[in-house]
Amino acid sequence: MNKNTIRAELVSQFHRKNHCAFFLALTVSILTGTTGLIISRIIKELIDIISGESDHTLEQMLFISIAAAAFTIILSILNYISEPAFIRKAMRQYKEKSFGILASKSISAFRSENTSTYLSALTNDASAIETGYVSAILPIITKIVSFTGSIVLMLIYSPLLTVFALLIMTVPAAVSAIMGKKMAAAQKDVSDSNSEFVSTITDCLGGFRVIKSFKAEKEVETLFEEQDTLLENNKYCLRRIAGLTGSLGLVTGGMAQVGVFLFGTYLALNGRGLTAGTVLMFVNLMNFTIDPLSQLPKLLAGRKAASGLIDKLAESLCRNNSKGDEVPISSIGSGISFKDVSFRYEGSDKDVLHDINCEFLPGRSYAIVGGSGSGKSTFLNLLMSAGDEYGGSIKVDDKELRSVSADSLFDIMSVIQQNVFIFNASIRDNVTMFRDFPKDKVEQVLKKAHLEDLITERGELYMCGENGKGLSGGEKQRISIARCLLKDSSILLADEATSSLDNKTSHDIASAILELGSMTRIVVTHSLEESLLRRYDEILVIKDGTIEERGDFRTLMDNDGYFKALYTVAG
Repeated sequence: MNKNTIRAELVSQFHRKNHCAFFLALTVSILTGTTGLIISRIIKELIDIISGESDHTLEQMLFISIAAAAFTIILSILNYISEPAFIRKAMRQYKEKSFGILASKSISAFRSENTSTYLSALTNDASAIETGYVSAILPIITKIVSFTGSIVLMLIYSPLLTVFALLIMTVPAAVSAIMGKKMAAAQKDVSDSNSEFVSTITDCLGGFRVIKSFKAEKEVETLFEEQDTLLENNKYCLRRIAGLTGSLGLVTGGMAQVGVFLFGTYLALNGRGLTAGTVLMFVNLMNFTIDPLSQLPKLLAGRKAASGLIDKLAESLCRNNSKGDEVPISSIGSGISFKDVSFRYEGSDKDVLHDINCEFLPGRSYAIVGGSGSGKSTFLNLLMSAGDEYGGSIKVDDKELRSVSADSLFDIMSVIQQNVFIFNASIRDNVTMFRDFPKDKVEQVLKKAHLEDLITERGELYMCGENGKGLSGGEKQRISIARCLLKDSSILLADEATSSLDNKTSHDIASAILELGSMTRIVVTHSLEESLLRRYDEILVIKDGTIEERGDFRTLMDNDGYFKALYTVAG
């Protein structure tokens, strides 16, 4: 999807299945715009009754005033019901749609993204959109109706005084228009600096252990303070512009009212057919003409700024998005093959992998070993990412990986990584990933993943804490294995899954992976333990980004080559 398509989808969420609440709120806004005209008309008649120039009686005006008050109360009740309901559903659907599009990105696409952009978009920017775009449409309608109605009513009673009023109102209107543009620019600065601030917080919290171990607290505090100061300075500028706009609008609006009052008095005293009530009605109607002129540019500028935030999110969401002509895949079939595969990271002039040729057959187990920086994890990432950045050909069941849809690829593939992410939820929810499975199936995978002791000790409903802080590394890895078993995938990829565990736990986890005989297992490992290596059907040895050797453990040892050197050093 391109940016315009995504933007249209995001904007449509404000009204999707939300039309009743919106049209009720819109109707109330239109009618609310007429209440000021009714009040102004009542004031005119009451003043004219006092001066003896009205055709209405005091009793009639009392009845009309009571009816107007009841009308206003009814509108207030309807607004209380409709406007919050419309805004609630509009923002909920907007954020859910945004997150849904974000969740559809491939791993390779998301890996190159800045997560702070989305954190800001779904928090601070969403609040600005709610205030400046969604909520603003109703007062904009109200002010347009009150302005138009006021001008029509003024023209009916005195075209000359109306023309004078329009001329004198150009001053507050010009001030508001100028300040409105400044507000839009200031709102964008706040959004950009908030995104940087969120990024800084994410880095500080994510790297907390590193900060403490290197005693870099003061330096990080300085970095935090710099970003915080920038954000608050931009917010300060926005508030100053908003305050100045309000003050200038108040001053120029007051001067315009006084000017109309003086000119209206002059016309009345010179026999131009104006009554005292008409002059006071004009002065009161000026509130409903000057206020829209001063507020509408600000509201429209705020809506434009908020619309820019929607554009910003749409641009981020469309970046690196999946293609629409992807081929689905349902099984591993004939296996996975690499032919003349090469890969380099964006901005680099050197291949991380080159001349990779190999094959992975269904149901077999493969170990990928090599020195640090040799390209082992990158090799595995090419399969996980389903991207198109590589050279050569990677085929899954005879289908080119570039053309395979990421959704269908992950239907048949599971991944165990070194750092298993655990949600702040129960053990059961972390295993099932919040989905419903038959109880007996869940119990079966818990047993296969050797989680029975943990369940017996703490129970399935034990809350794991933020990122599993209540669990050991081995327990996290067992949960990851249980996820894969429950998913019932054809392919299991494991990337250094045991590198941070003690020897016994590492051995147990690696052994548990090897026991999953129904799956094709491709394991990147730093552990060169003979009892485990002998159990792999094939070992691929990577050196300087290419496959140096391949074969089972005994064959590689007999070759007396690079693998044997690695094994000897590790031993």
